[in-house]
Amino acid sequence: MRPIPKPKPKQDSGSGWIVTFADLMSLLLTFFILLLSFSNMDMQKYEAMAIAMASSFGISALTGEPSLGGSIIFAEQPAVPSPPAKTDEQTELEKEFEDFEESDIEVLDEPKELETVNQIDPNIDRLTESLVDKLESEILSNALSVSYDSNKVVVRFSEATTFPSGSEELKDAMFPILEKIEGVLAACEGEVVVSGYTDNLPVNSSRYRSNWDLSAARAVSVVHQLVFNNKLDANRVIAAGRAETNPLADNDTPENRAKNRRVEISVFDPKCEDEEWAF
Repeated sequence: MRPIPKPKPKQDSGSGWIVTFADLMSLLLTFFILLLSFSNMDMQKYEAMAIAMASSFGISALTGEPSLGGSIIFAEQPAVPSPPAKTDEQTELEKEFEDFEESDIEVLDEPKELETVNQIDPNIDRLTESLVDKLESEILSNALSVSYDSNKVVVRFSEATTFPSGSEELKDAMFPILEKIEGVLAACEGEVVVSGYTDNLPVNSSRYRSNWDLSAARAVSVVHQLVFNNKLDANRVIAAGRAETNPLADNDTPENRAKNRRVEISVFDPKCEDEEWAF
């Protein structure tokens, strides 16, 4: 009878660590799954659990330098990297932009309708052209001037042309000039105002009480001549003494005072025929 052989002792294959390693991987997987599932939970509980787990791995301080790896930082949001340093050009550009934002921006209203420009009445143009044409030689010799605005035409005489000093008697040279003006005004309608002016020096004559008397007398002398030939309706003509009012220049020099001593014939709102002037 053959003897029963003894069983051979089992040899250690050296692969037992695989089981331990697999258990460790399973635990780590479970740990990270738990971390993921707790990510929306209370941060305080999460931090407490993380600290406990970190302690088991031998990390000495969570916010300091760890003993076995990198630092551990707890934050609700990812850390934002600090912006790069601004250059001088960027700083100046931002400053200009801030100044533009802080500046007062005027909000324009809706465009208004353009105001109607005061156009010169064609009748004033006609009367002015006719007077300039008839008095061309007198204008060139500076004996008088013709001007106009939106409602009147003005013929202005200097004292040297019209009257001797301190007198209301017309000079001989004025008669033909006034006849020309009379013929032109007779072809137009409109109010005619003859105004006499003086300087600010008191009148030195026993005949006139003041510059008012002298200026009025001179205006009346011109009116008499304008209506003398009955070409111009006397109802249209007014004589006015203005004395030293409305000066053309300051009465501070003899030259300026001479400018203020004058007679003006003003025709307001003339209505002239649109045809050739007939005299």
